Amino acid sequence: MNDCVLKIENLTKTYKLGKRNVQPLTNLDLEIGKGEFTAIMGPSGSGKTTLLNIIGCIDKATSGTVLLDGVDIAKMPESKLYKIRRDKIGFVFQNFNLLPYLNARENVELAMELAGKFKGQRKQRALELLGTVGLSGREQHRPQRLSQGEQQRVAIARALANDPAIILADEPTGNLDVTNKQEIVKLLSDLNQKQGTTIIMVTHDEQVAAQTHRMLILKDGKVAEHNQAKNKLPAASKGDFE
Repeated sequence: MNDCVLKIENLTKTYKLGKRNVQPLTNLDLEIGKGEFTAIMGPSGSGKTTLLNIIGCIDKATSGTVLLDGVDIAKMPESKLYKIRRDKIGFVFQNFNLLPYLNARENVELAMELAGKFKGQRKQRALELLGTVGLSGREQHRPQRLSQGEQQRVAIARALANDPAIILADEPTGNLDVTNKQEIVKLLSDLNQKQGTTIIMVTHDEQVAAQTHRMLILKDGKVAEHNQAKNKLPAASKGDFE
């Protein structure tokens, strides 16, 4: 495996549901190498979203170790976790989560503004990233003037803004039609292959998962199965998104 960007050991998550304890994750072990493109699949209730939330510092483990880029986030106080979320992690959501009153460039810039980068640096980086995801010429459009596929491309550009150690994508093609789904999968594959972006993607779509390096199947709170993806898409070229 390449240099490890994520190492999880004996991860357990327990929470109360009424009077009973629910344990979506139980002594889970996982390693993700730098530059991997990994899909996480599993039935409803298998712990996929819980795992992604813990990796993304949105939720905390009950016990275990979560090393993200060499830092144990499982034991880190909330006062420091926000910096990890800002600097180490890029998020891509099913519903895009773009601010409707900002245009595409401003949505991408916002992530860098929160990181304290200068205005000129933010603008240049945002324009470069929007070009990378095939949206040159669409920078001034607000989300309502963009297609769903274009909105997801803006979201991916925003996720890349602070050069994170890892991209977490939660059902990134879930709201897209077949054509846009293929384009987003090609884009993620291209970012991974050409730029070495590390991506962990939760998906219920086996065809989408098959484009990754590795599929992890969660069952009963653990990684029950590892599958090598076989039907990989070729790396996308810029022309695929124009």
